[in-house]
Amino acid sequence: MPRSAPLRPADPSRSRPGRARTVPVAWWIADVALILVFAASGRRTHEHGVTVAGVLETAWPFLVAYATATLAVRAWRSPGAPWPTGVVLWVVTVAGGLVVRALAGGGVALSFQVVTLIVLGAFLLLPRVVLRVVRRRRRPVA
Repeated sequence: MPRSAPLRPADPSRSRPGRARTVPVAWWIADVALILVFAASGRRTHEHGVTVAGVLETAWPFLVAYATATLAVRAWRSPGAPWPTGVVLWVVTVAGGLVVRALAGGGVALSFQVVTLIVLGAFLLLPRVVLRVVRRRRRPVA
């Protein structure tokens, strides 16, 4: 007699087709765009020229670290969560990006590290915190 498959909770992605994939993709697009804005802003501030190649040259270590963090924390499970998803994405993107940048011969002065920590913290955490606050305010009081 064949064994039946174990019972599993309903998969929320099946109840709303397309939603489970579009939400993480929207977060990834926003996060990558903000990392690119960080790189472009730094290049503009230091008068290095804001070209596509230049921005990518500055951003790639942080994009690699962000991709690694996304996989490590399985960000697709709760892409908009400030904790732990947002914090892990932020810390790993900053630390990993700085390490990769240093290994590639880029500058990692203490002032750059501090600015990177603050700006990427704001870019990767604030949207998640704001969304969390807005969602909590929309919930009806029981």
